[in-house]
Amino acid sequence: MLTSVLAFVGAAFLIAMVPGPSTAVILRRAVVTGRRSGLVTVLGNETGILVWGLAAAFGLSALLLASRIAYDGLRIVGAGVLIWMGARALWQARRGTASDAQPAAPAAVPHRRAYWQGLVTNVANPKAGVFAISFLPQFVPHGAPVLPWLVVFSVLWAAVDLLWYLPLVWLAGRVRGVFQRVGVRRRLEQVSGAVLVALGVRLAVESA
Repeated sequence: MLTSVLAFVGAAFLIAMVPGPSTAVILRRAVVTGRRSGLVTVLGNETGILVWGLAAAFGLSALLLASRIAYDGLRIVGAGVLIWMGARALWQARRGTASDAQPAAPAAVPHRRAYWQGLVTNVANPKAGVFAISFLPQFVPHGAPVLPWLVVFSVLWAAVDLLWYLPLVWLAGRVRGVFQRVGVRRRLEQVSGAVLVALGVRLAVESA
């Protein structure tokens, strides 16, 4: 059983290292509005991981595999969320260009909003659900009760993901001063906005 847990933790770390929509949202939030906001976004993302992990444990995410309509509906919602956040970043960059003489510092983002962005980015991605139901059961020890182990793996998955993002948010906070310069901040908004829009478009057009 210990071997299964260690194998799962190692695999979860490798998965966490793969950049995706959550990485883009978390790093942008940490750089633009600070570490605390970035950490709250991470907590929202980990809640999303728990949601998908528990859904896999109780068989709910199997609906995404069984129903094409459910999968496509959630995929379009997730794509819309990413495109909206990317368009908002691009608009903020454009607004900053129009007021170069005296640019305003980024407004503080309420923690509730940062948490919601992290949560929605994860939960609205149907591939996370399909991944959960195909990934977690592989590590259940032979002959062990499936449900309790899937719940344990769901919690471990979120914990491992959290451990990966904590140093990334810390590093983003360290370089935040550089990105507060007018030109650099505008370029950051442009790049992060374009990345989020591209990720949203890719999610919208790709199939399961």
